Amino acid sequence: MPYISNTDKERQKMLADIGVKSFEDLVSNIPETFRLNSPLNLEKPYSEFEISKKIASLASKNLSTCGCSSFLGGGVYDHYVPAAVDHIVLRPEFHTAYTPYQAEVSQGTLQHIYEFQTLICDLTGMEIANASMYDGATAAAEAILMAVRKNRKKKVIISGTINPLYLEVIRSFVCGIGIEIQIVPAKDGQTDTQKLKELIDDNTGSVLIQTPNFTGNIEEMFEIEEIVHKIKNCLLIAAVDPISLALLSAPSEYKADIVIGEGQALGNGQNYGGPLIGFFATKMSLARQMPGRISGGTVDADGNRAYSLTLQAREQHIRREKATSNICSNQSLCALAASVYLCLMGKNGLTEVAQHSISKAYYLANEIKKIAAFDLMFDKPFFKEFVVKTPEDPEMIIDKMIEKNILAGINI
Repeated sequence: MPYISNTDKERQKMLADIGVKSFEDLVSNIPETFRLNSPLNLEKPYSEFEISKKIASLASKNLSTCGCSSFLGGGVYDHYVPAAVDHIVLRPEFHTAYTPYQAEVSQGTLQHIYEFQTLICDLTGMEIANASMYDGATAAAEAILMAVRKNRKKKVIISGTINPLYLEVIRSFVCGIGIEIQIVPAKDGQTDTQKLKELIDDNTGSVLIQTPNFTGNIEEMFEIEEIVHKIKNCLLIAAVDPISLALLSAPSEYKADIVIGEGQALGNGQNYGGPLIGFFATKMSLARQMPGRISGGTVDADGNRAYSLTLQAREQHIRREKATSNICSNQSLCALAASVYLCLMGKNGLTEVAQHSISKAYYLANEIKKIAAFDLMFDKPFFKEFVVKTPEDPEMIIDKMIEKNILAGINI
């Protein structure tokens, strides 16, 4: 759509139609001290060619993961994205589409959401998934709120090994509504199960564990599940890395009640930290408490396959106090990218990605251990991240590595 500016004649007509003589009449209630009384300090206009060159020049000053080796991790990962992913998601019917408020008209959008939900169920082993969340952190917070709605218990236990950014978001979500958060301390890079046994009681409504956790270590989920489910109506929430599920046990195998995670690694770039895409899956018995959108498959009056939004318990459809969430949208384009990625990779391809991740992580860890005074912080099984204990200030090491075009990681 071209941008065509208004003429003076058109401006005068608009002003006359709304009953004022000048633009100044519209802002007469704004004190003079707050008005701009001089021209904006803008550069001269650029042609399309000139502005393209200028933006490219500014962008080239950034250190991109395309031009260096990145070990940043910590929740957002530099996985290879096949070219076909962008080729499909950048089609105008996907890329320019807005949230379908008359959803059933948008059968293509509903179908790719349905496929995403199906793939997440396949990956996690759970029975139902929603259309996606804003990111893994908000999915974790919504899982806790869902558990409270289900069992009316407001004590929540969270492992101290969770991504600290997730914890910040969770605290923001639950503050002011009477939910008590208790943190299980970490022991040797994993959740301290003995401390978990001491903290958990009949008032506990849910326990949130991340595996692999923020330090990269794999949690003892089968042991944790036994502790959690000894408490009546207590729900186990598992935060997982979707790539890891190609090799590790599916959350359904250790009887997780709710499974959430960050899906950025599935066909989405790092994009300077966003947008991200959270996934959310659970048991069918909890379906009516799920937040967000759910696309369901059905047949129309003529017997043809059709899709429709279902279980729409959001505040735009029902009374706010009865709503399961105020989430009216989903990360549809990012979810589509994840679906395309998973379909392109298939079971064997995703397993190969996971095997590359774990084998190369262990190779790097073993090489680092050969350097004098460097060692791993924990002697625990990990997936694709691990913590290194250094003899020097980590910030100095990180800065030195940047000089060699290597993003070394996060100082924790």
